Amino acid sequence: MNGPFGPGRPDEPGDDASEGAGGARRPRIPPPRPAAEDRGPLPDLRDLSERPDVTERPDVSEQSDVSERPDAADSPDAATAPTAPGPASAPGPELPAPASPSVPPVPFTHRVLKSLLGAWALSACSAEETAAVEAHLTDCAMCADEALRLRDAVGLLHKEDNLDLDPMLRARTLAGCLLRRPARIPVPEWAAPYDAETARLDALLHDMGESEWRTPVRLRWFEGRRGVEREATVAGVLAHLMAVDGMVAGVLGLPDPLGELASGAGAGGEPPASAAARTEAYWRTEMPEPPGMVREPWREQAHSLIRRVSFAGGGAAGLDVSYGDFGLPLRDSFLDRAFECWVHASDIAEAVDYPYDPPAAGHLHLMIDLAVRQLPVALAGRRRVGLASPPRRLGIAGEPGRTLHLEVEGKGGGHWFIPLDSPAAVASPDEEVARVALDATEFCQLAAGHVLPEDAAAGQDGDREAIRDVLAATASLSRL
Repeated sequence: MNGPFGPGRPDEPGDDASEGAGGARRPRIPPPRPAAEDRGPLPDLRDLSERPDVTERPDVSEQSDVSERPDAADSPDAATAPTAPGPASAPGPELPAPASPSVPPVPFTHRVLKSLLGAWALSACSAEETAAVEAHLTDCAMCADEALRLRDAVGLLHKEDNLDLDPMLRARTLAGCLLRRPARIPVPEWAAPYDAETARLDALLHDMGESEWRTPVRLRWFEGRRGVEREATVAGVLAHLMAVDGMVAGVLGLPDPLGELASGAGAGGEPPASAAARTEAYWRTEMPEPPGMVREPWREQAHSLIRRVSFAGGGAAGLDVSYGDFGLPLRDSFLDRAFECWVHASDIAEAVDYPYDPPAAGHLHLMIDLAVRQLPVALAGRRRVGLASPPRRLGIAGEPGRTLHLEVEGKGGGHWFIPLDSPAAVASPDEEVARVALDATEFCQLAAGHVLPEDAAAGQDGDREAIRDVLAATASLSRL
């Protein structure tokens, strides 16, 4: 009779297709089949593995491939292949039990070998599987292309390399060049840290997109007895560095980035005297759009500063640079600007989640030395406003007085002796009343106001009051 699938029974053996209208053959679609347990005993796997069409043909049909899998005996489709002509519900013939309980090896068909390509690319196949896969790749172009793609993908799974250049690469390259041909106009030693730190910050900013220039950056410093915070953007931090560097530029006769604001011709009428006031005045002006445009004038200003002091000679080192409430010689101003450049570069790197290393050991030592030399004056200033304990005894200028021994450990560290009672007194190891040990990076973080005095990981011995005063004075060196 004719059914929905054409003439005849849809499950009759021997017919793979039926004739439709006009003699055309239509594909046969079998109906749902009964469960495996309703078809009688399961076939012997040995009989299936000995079929010539399984072992000889590399590309087999879906139905024959199912019977070749090791778990084919447990699959519901395993028993659906007709074993003899007859109705679908007729039980199959009884098969003898296998002589051995062991299962024979799975034949390496095209489908099996294709599934092993991933393990082969990872070198996770057995010796037998590797030999079979590699023999198959010489005959099957499709699998050979897939194996090549998988091997290329495995090559990308190696450990991620650090894309950062060695921080000492620039110094070694310059040193090698200078050994061959000394510079006609060398950069002064005290300006080299500023040159290096501005170059490192410029490298950090090189690949920033417009959205990253607007990333919030947390600026921190220490005032009185507490820490202070201010939020800016990456572009705002760079504008702050350029505004304060302009105070050094003015001493060297270079243009001031504040323009008319620096001369008091701006909206306020009074020129900003301190570094913080200059920064606030610059932030109030219209920042360039896109914000990354601030990078070019800042970098050009840094280059101009280095060129000017290089051509100025040794006499320029003693020029005074006023920061409003304090002043520094030009040589110390360049170290101060190098230190602040590194600190704010670390703030930017932290905001954009990027690693940033400390300066080279020699440069870091010069920066720490500058901070230590400022401590006696900072301690006396805090004492005048009641933020530090009074002196234990009157200090006589030029005479030894009570001394604190500061030991800075690690790269760029060293030993320093600090007079406690008067900046005019002479520090002497014989008058040591206290000793403090700090890591170099920890000391710099304290001097930058990023670590509070009570949180500094310092080894302490001796007069606790003197130690507390010196740690607070170190933190008070920080500013916006």
